[in-house]
Amino acid sequence: MILAIFGASLLTAIIGARLLIPRLHRAGITGRDMHKPGKPAVAEMGGLAIVAGTGVGISVALAMMSFFHVFHDANVVLLLAAMATILLTALIGIIDDLLGMRQIVKAFLPAVAALPLVAVRVGHTTLSIPFVGQINFWIFYPLLLVPAGVMVAANAVNMLAGFNGMEAGMGIIALGSLAVIAAVIHETTALIILLAGAGALLGVLFFNWYPAKIMIGDVGTLSIGALIATAVIVGNFETAGVIVIVPYAIDFLFKAAHGFPKSFGELQADGKLHCPASSTVGLGQFIMKITGGMKEWALTSLLMGIELIFGVLAIAVYVWR
Repeated sequence: MILAIFGASLLTAIIGARLLIPRLHRAGITGRDMHKPGKPAVAEMGGLAIVAGTGVGISVALAMMSFFHVFHDANVVLLLAAMATILLTALIGIIDDLLGMRQIVKAFLPAVAALPLVAVRVGHTTLSIPFVGQINFWIFYPLLLVPAGVMVAANAVNMLAGFNGMEAGMGIIALGSLAVIAAVIHETTALIILLAGAGALLGVLFFNWYPAKIMIGDVGTLSIGALIATAVIVGNFETAGVIVIVPYAIDFLFKAAHGFPKSFGELQADGKLHCPASSTVGLGQFIMKITGGMKEWALTSLLMGIELIFGVLAIAVYVWR
């Protein structure tokens, strides 16, 4: 029955994306695909379908718990708090996509979106820190670490973006890896969140893969980060969340060293994206530089492969510890 959650979110996202594409074009909500000849306008804010799919998936789980009395070890309060955090984070992305906001404001607002999780005092206050041991953060875990975790994950995913299929593709691998861990350690509440998110991302990926018919926008990237953070906090396997976020953290360090500029590739006559001559400003540009240029779909596939390595590493830590 748990696969019904994945199926419901997948179907909702597919229908949602298909309905959104022509409507977003008519409304003028589009963005330029910077890595195509002529930089064509592509429907943006496809992340709305991700949010819709995730919400329907979680709602299906709640309905099955109420009417069919399944998932007895899942926590309804935590599921509702998690959905509230994801929806609030999506709202931040919607405002930024439509109206724009200062980068510093957008960076800190996901911490506010974590307030529903703070309110229910989610998670265990004792964390196992590698090479340090167990530390009890007491009241500072829900008050400081939970908002910080949502904020960091949302911003990290938001920064590693801009290539067809990359955000959704890497997100599926991250959520899928975490779902395996949640299943192994019997964290049903987190598993529901992760399956709902993974199904929604897969549904949108059908339209976001190269050449993309829709881009997910900040509403999508911020929501993916919130999904990752919320699930690992609810499931109490934060270490896995840290591991799967490593590729995003590497990209963050690249961009921090260059003052967080806008980062793209340069499409050249060979059909490949090349690192801009000015500087290597992100993980994607670094890969372009050391490979001498890559097709956009190949670059996305390579980044997904890198994420898969860290996803498998996270699984190994929890399965074989």
